[in-house]
Amino acid sequence: MHNDVTQPVHLYRNARIFTSDRRTWAASLVVVGDRFAYVGDDATAARVAGPDALIHDLDGSTVLPGFVDGHAHVVGTGEAAAQVDLWGANTVEEIQRRIRKGAQENPDAPRVLATGWKHGDIPGGQPDRGMLDAVADRPVYAQAYDFHSMWLNSAALAEVGIDDTTASPPGGTVHRDERGAATGLVDETAMHHLVWPVLDGFTSDSDRDEALAVALAAYAESGIVGSTEMALGEDDYAAMRRADEADALTTRIGAFWRVQPTGDEGRNLTQVERAVELAGHHSTAFLRVTGIKVMVDGTVDGCTASLGKPYADGTNADPIWSLAELAPVVAAADAAGLQVAMHAIGDEAIRVAIGAVEHAVALNGPKERRHRIEHLEVVDPADIDRLAALGITASMQPVHADPAIQENWRRVLGDERVERGFPWPEMTDAGATLVLGTDSPTSPHAPLPNMFIAATRRSALDPSLPANLAHYALPLANAIVHATRDAAWASRSEHLHGRIAEGLYADFIVLDRDIFSRPLEELLDARVLRTVVGGRVVHHAQPEVNR
Repeated sequence: MHNDVTQPVHLYRNARIFTSDRRTWAASLVVVGDRFAYVGDDATAARVAGPDALIHDLDGSTVLPGFVDGHAHVVGTGEAAAQVDLWGANTVEEIQRRIRKGAQENPDAPRVLATGWKHGDIPGGQPDRGMLDAVADRPVYAQAYDFHSMWLNSAALAEVGIDDTTASPPGGTVHRDERGAATGLVDETAMHHLVWPVLDGFTSDSDRDEALAVALAAYAESGIVGSTEMALGEDDYAAMRRADEADALTTRIGAFWRVQPTGDEGRNLTQVERAVELAGHHSTAFLRVTGIKVMVDGTVDGCTASLGKPYADGTNADPIWSLAELAPVVAAADAAGLQVAMHAIGDEAIRVAIGAVEHAVALNGPKERRHRIEHLEVVDPADIDRLAALGITASMQPVHADPAIQENWRRVLGDERVERGFPWPEMTDAGATLVLGTDSPTSPHAPLPNMFIAATRRSALDPSLPANLAHYALPLANAIVHATRDAAWASRSEHLHGRIAEGLYADFIVLDRDIFSRPLEELLDARVLRTVVGGRVVHHAQPEVNR
């Protein structure tokens, strides 16, 4: 029964293999070339592999399918790693200290880039440019942790051309003080149209290539073999193409092309046509454009998520896309066979997203669809039933429910809505497919701490904090399935990976401990000893002594 093909044969045996497949557990697997040839018991695996196979005795180690991040920004993850880290700063003074230190350590840099501040870190949630002017005289760009707001100092405002007369575009705000002066806070489409393009102009192809390489290395080390890119544009796509053509991609990327609202239906549909072109033009085992991404609203923390009833202070936000504007875009993508991923955090935005899919179904008739709603933080139970009935995937991020970042989220809502935040089990109970991801770099990319939050609703940043609605915790095995098999399915890559099963690419990871039998807290310390993508080891670490 030995394998007589000329491709290299590897036998991984004596393991505890969680497959995310119908047969949940196995002891051995055989890799022929870049694919799984057999998954099952030790004796059969030895016969399938044959006498010449290279044997890897895993000494009882736990093996998982590699994680597929259900929602991420790949190049942005690498870029954020090189910026001043404001995660956990918590006060204006600490934010200032870190930015001042970053400026001093890089005196020749023309500008200071930072990321990770939270609205709750700032008194009143409204940062002011003067706070940054006090620590640097060159341009400072501080991205909020959720990537929906940017905080600029006076030099940065001048560099991007924002002054007291700059108009706020539809769906975004150039914030002003009581005198009408720009404060330095810019959010949503104002940031997309007025700030990001300027920063993109300062970034070279080699910068993007380096950022992509940094992200890929971090993915390999943490066990991510696939990522769902959720805001693809021309420059990042070109970097991914260069890496793919150089055989340098070590993570399989299923990408959603960003479609921006323009106020003109023809221009909106032209963006969809570009996504259709890319989906048919270049598709490999490592890089595919599978759909489009639209931002229907903002975030709860920034009070830009669109809600059915106002925030605690009486304000509210309109959807970035109205149903009348969004419906033709979704229908066109649906007719072309593309997936549609819709960022919708607030319940009003969620209803707009569901309505757009309903319109596409009515217009285009029966067909295979895998549309998605991203985040779903404040959602009405009736709308969960609606999205499940329409086959819409619920794409959610446990890291966003970390208790360490929930204080401001709960404060700005201020009522019974906080008792149903991030209701993951309600999605599957209604029959919807649930996909888990991280939305990095808005949150840490590492999947094992993400699984800790999913399985406990406790904080990976501060485990001493009480759980955030503990009854919404998921069984660990279920959470891993949602972050592997279901995440692959939701980007139409289930034929590539997501399970340890015969015929799929040999993408898997080896852990330093049995996470299923040890206390869940050990997910915060567990290490990936080996990451294998297409049969090739892309990360290898030695186990700790006496582990």
